[in-house]
Amino acid sequence: MPWEWDVGEGLKKCNIQPSVDQTLPELPQPAACLMSEEVHRRAIEIEEKKIFREKERKKERLTMIKLAIVGCGGMGHTHAKAFSAIKDCKLTAACDIIPERAQAFSKEFDIPYIYADMEEMLAECDLDAVTLVTPDATHAPLALKIIANGKHILGEKPLATCYADAKTMAEAAGQAGVINMVNFSYRASAAIQRAHQILAEGKLGRVLHVEASYLQSWLSSKAWGDWRKSPAFLWRLSTGHGSGGVLGDIGVHILDFATFAAGDIRSLDCQLRTFPKAKGERVGEYRLDANDSAVIMVEMESGALGTIHASRWATGQTNSLRLRVYCEKGALVVDLDKSWDTLDICRGSDVDKAQWKTLKCPKTPTIYQRFIGSILSGQNDQPDFARGAKVQKMLDVCFESDKEGKRLRV
Repeated sequence: MPWEWDVGEGLKKCNIQPSVDQTLPELPQPAACLMSEEVHRRAIEIEEKKIFREKERKKERLTMIKLAIVGCGGMGHTHAKAFSAIKDCKLTAACDIIPERAQAFSKEFDIPYIYADMEEMLAECDLDAVTLVTPDATHAPLALKIIANGKHILGEKPLATCYADAKTMAEAAGQAGVINMVNFSYRASAAIQRAHQILAEGKLGRVLHVEASYLQSWLSSKAWGDWRKSPAFLWRLSTGHGSGGVLGDIGVHILDFATFAAGDIRSLDCQLRTFPKAKGERVGEYRLDANDSAVIMVEMESGALGTIHASRWATGQTNSLRLRVYCEKGALVVDLDKSWDTLDICRGSDVDKAQWKTLKCPKTPTIYQRFIGSILSGQNDQPDFARGAKVQKMLDVCFESDKEGKRLRV
């Protein structure tokens, strides 16, 4: 869903760069002319004691998770509503580069502390965790600061804008020992969880063919509003405002959705297309150059072949995800337009009759419930930052494949 954060303005106000070079934060380095060796040694001792106290605090069993939300736009509201419904979570702080938006957000969700500067919030506010709901280009630098402060983190998808940054984030979170998860929100479907289990257990035999799609129509209809008049949509069409196009926005979801159930991709051939949509391909400050449609031909590690595709020009499809997996001994279909908690399956005696049955699937927690549960238990649930980095690698290979016009190994 759209959020309302201007990436270019956000980067300037947060004084950050869209890529990072460090794997982990370092202790402050002494300036030869300003700090003696003794003062520097004491600084290190203080920092080590701080780290020790933080580790000891983490060992204590938490009963109420104090959570901050960074980014108070559309998706920020989604996060706030979800976390507000979890009894073991208290919304403690809200942070947005637009103070008025943070204030309105805090009033709506009864959040006591309001900040326009995330670093100030991390330094002053007693927090256990942060959910990061900002544009793609800000994910890596902001997440690394959150991790450096020892806070558990839920990050929006995509995890970063390139695999190198995503890998750095995963490594940093792992070494810091914080719970880390990425918001692949469609994992909340009981149907995809059951599909994953059935295929992982080999009950339908070897996977042979995969078809997955994520289709939207907001470029061809006004079901979500008029994209021409909304910055929340326009930035998604502009690479200059941090967008990876339909591939980075919803392609990331369908890549996770498909490979979570059907297994990893060995190689792929991707084509991206940007279609004419406005005079001069520009609306105000937004140059409309991000991809609108993506078609990915894949070879799975199992040897299966398949197609994964996404588009914003799919007239009649408001927000449609579907996965079809065909195997040696049967097949299954997950169609979220039809149901989040049932799947269709063809197996056993139904195979020869080409008949399908609907299978009711056990309820599964949302990503928000999984995140809070992970903090309380100390056991990192999925999808974690390592998974986010793995999906980011698929995205990078897709962009490179389109650029080079050939199939590439993942």
